[in-house]
Amino acid sequence: MRRIALGLQYVGTGWNGYQKQPSRDTIQDALEIALEKFARTKLSTTCAGRTDAGVHAVEQVVHFDTELDRPMQSWVRGTNTFLPDSVSVRWAAEVAPGPDGQEFHARYSARSRTYHYVLYNNPNPSSLLAGRAGWVFRPIDVERMQAAARHLIGLHDFSSFRASGCQANTPVKDMQEIRIERRGDIIVFTVRASAFLHHMVRNLVGALIYVGIGRNEPDWMAEVLAARNRDAAAPTFMPDGLYFAKIDYDPKWGLPQEQLSPLPWL
Repeated sequence: MRRIALGLQYVGTGWNGYQKQPSRDTIQDALEIALEKFARTKLSTTCAGRTDAGVHAVEQVVHFDTELDRPMQSWVRGTNTFLPDSVSVRWAAEVAPGPDGQEFHARYSARSRTYHYVLYNNPNPSSLLAGRAGWVFRPIDVERMQAAARHLIGLHDFSSFRASGCQANTPVKDMQEIRIERRGDIIVFTVRASAFLHHMVRNLVGALIYVGIGRNEPDWMAEVLAARNRDAAAPTFMPDGLYFAKIDYDPKWGLPQEQLSPLPWL
């Protein structure tokens, strides 16, 4: 058996999230249907992280096992032949066991995960960014949000930013980086952590926006974190601008991962 890893990119608008459902209207459904048509056999995939409805991926990583021996580029082009335009395979790589005999796993081999949130900050909405970016019409102070974000760096209990239906074993996560940059009317949040809770990034962005528009002071973020109570934070922000951006793996796996932007012009 060979273990194949794929780099997957998709626009989540119109899809019912990543994880397959009986309705067969998810990204995983589309991928496995395309793989079956190309390989002429059913192939079960495992992803690095499930995304919600409306959430996009700059680079999702999945793996599957197969006895088929085909060139890696054939997996890319052949699978893409049967995928809709909103989903594409960017690369494929066979992943052999490591020197210690450990097998690659798209989820459990990940060392950290990075998300981008793209926010359009303008008095009027943009039709060109509909579904691709969040929108706030009030003026936003990026420096205030940067000050608030500093309270979140490190190992913390993120219960205040956890969805009620979250199934994670623990709310304690290592927040490694939060970067907030303005590029004209576009604000890009880059969030990197060991792992994320359900809706955690959208809840963080919602709280940071409260600070950015002046509704709360930057130190309020420390109070929200210490409360360990979802009711202490801001409402969950819209999914439109959320992008699963990158999964960090040990270089020993040799994955041909790409450095890509959530929006081509950024």
